[in-house]
Amino acid sequence: MARDDGGALADRARGAMLGLAIGDALGATVEFMTPREISAQYGVHERICGGGWLRLEAGEVTDDTTMTLALGEAWLRARGVPDAEACAQAFDAWMRAKPVDIGNTVRRGIVRWRLSGSTEAPLSSDAGNGATMRCLPVALACLGAAQQVTAYAALVQARVTHNNPLTDVATLCVVDMVQSALLGAGQHAIVERAEMLAAQCPEFDFHGRHCDNPSGYIVDTMRAVCQSMARHDGFRAVLTDVVNRGGDADTTGAIAGMVMGALCGERALPPAWVGALRPTVRAACISMATGLIELAPLCYPQPTRSVI
Repeated sequence: MARDDGGALADRARGAMLGLAIGDALGATVEFMTPREISAQYGVHERICGGGWLRLEAGEVTDDTTMTLALGEAWLRARGVPDAEACAQAFDAWMRAKPVDIGNTVRRGIVRWRLSGSTEAPLSSDAGNGATMRCLPVALACLGAAQQVTAYAALVQARVTHNNPLTDVATLCVVDMVQSALLGAGQHAIVERAEMLAAQCPEFDFHGRHCDNPSGYIVDTMRAVCQSMARHDGFRAVLTDVVNRGGDADTTGAIAGMVMGALCGERALPPAWVGALRPTVRAACISMATGLIELAPLCYPQPTRSVI
């Protein structure tokens, strides 16, 4: 994979990681609120100010960002694709550190691993969004790798906690969106990938009714994110729209943020939002993005066990 001399790729990688954290922090304030409640309290919510049901300090993030960083650490330790055991260990250490929030499906998956050693959740009808929200390390570190390797890496981490075909296809789609953005695709091309997802799985069709108050169901999450990216231009407009839909706003914000941040790069992120992140969060995101994108030129071995 060729690197550009101007550092645009590294800038986009940092933009993706910071964008995820910005969307997470922005959305956490209004998580579980309806659009009407948001409008009554904030008018248009567009400031990273903390609060919300988690009573966060301004600039703090939730499990979307911290679990992504935990998975990223597993990649950096492995210097390549971490296996399922390494992913499970990373998630277990993250949970033992008492994150501010943890989804039910994620918790069950980690507890199952603790009790049984099983690194793959049983096939389930629970199509949650927790595996997709944390997939950014795969997109960064597997940039330029064979498609089979990227798919393996995306799904092996996902299935520690989530095993559902809808979650699988959404996770692969978001990884593809981020990688396309990193390589210079425009927003129109990203929306085309959303159209491809909807064509592959009609459940994800994002046309028609406005998807407000999206739940943690991956179909709701992706419909809200794809609608926002299709109907608004640029990082600020997309992020503002998606979090003001309420519902699982930290996760819709995080997913939209990683894609749109990869599109625009760190230098084009709104300075007020970047500056509003807690300094330790901002530094961790920049360091992680730098470390992961530096792994991308490595030649990854073919997986020894297929999960697709």
